[in-house]
Amino acid sequence: MGKVIEIVLDGLRYDVMRSSMGYLNHLVEKSQAALYRVKSELPSLSRPLYEVLLTGVPSCESGITSNQVVRLSHNPSIFHLAANRGLKTAAAAYYWVSELYQQAPFNHFTDRIQHDETKPIQHGMYYFEDHYPDTHLFADAEHLRRTYAPDFLYVHSMNIDDTGHKFTSDSAQYRGSAIKADSILALLLPLWIKLGYTLLITSDHGMNEDGHHGGTGDGVRDVPLLAIGPDFQPGDYTEAYLPQLALAPLVCRLLDIPASPAMVHIPVPGYQPVPV
Repeated sequence: MGKVIEIVLDGLRYDVMRSSMGYLNHLVEKSQAALYRVKSELPSLSRPLYEVLLTGVPSCESGITSNQVVRLSHNPSIFHLAANRGLKTAAAAYYWVSELYQQAPFNHFTDRIQHDETKPIQHGMYYFEDHYPDTHLFADAEHLRRTYAPDFLYVHSMNIDDTGHKFTSDSAQYRGSAIKADSILALLLPLWIKLGYTLLITSDHGMNEDGHHGGTGDGVRDVPLLAIGPDFQPGDYTEAYLPQLALAPLVCRLLDIPASPAMVHIPVPGYQPVPV
């Protein structure tokens, strides 16, 4: 069993990752990462897609159909599945993740930092302002990693999405926000790779030229996935789309825990588990 860090760069379009994020593309170019083009589920909204990424359940089945559905998920998440198998879990994420898997509604004064071994997310640091700096968010994540050594660490940043809403996806500001995230990852990923973590870097949805998402266009549905670790054969696998529903069961396989009955196994090109 290996340890997994899943990084979700909220609102990142696939094409902007390819054009603006030099370090991530360097890893692909130098055969250090596998690259996929993911087609997000619908609606291309954040809360429904957090549920997709963490439970493998589409909106029509989960009931998380809108950002305004504020309640605990009815489905076992990766956090639940991992904790039930005795693994350590942690998250540095937007507060909607806490509302889905810890408790709802979120209390800004009591729920920002949570440490409870009986909860699905045993160690959590949550922010509740979309402009909370990505530098701070990744510092939170590294604090959780160093302090609690989780087997599954979920890292979720919001600045790319926030900037896209303010300036649209066709803006210097949006591309600059992607570049900034890339620069932060360039500082942390070499350490995490050296320490032997399997890394998944993706997004929930993209952003359109009007500064919105939620619909069906390629700009809001096409997002990247980079996979780094011994179980992945490096390469470019973007000729065909990978369904977003493939990610949750993939994380379960990487953690060597059973997937939930609701998750559907979807083959991932280049995924070749190393024999134990």
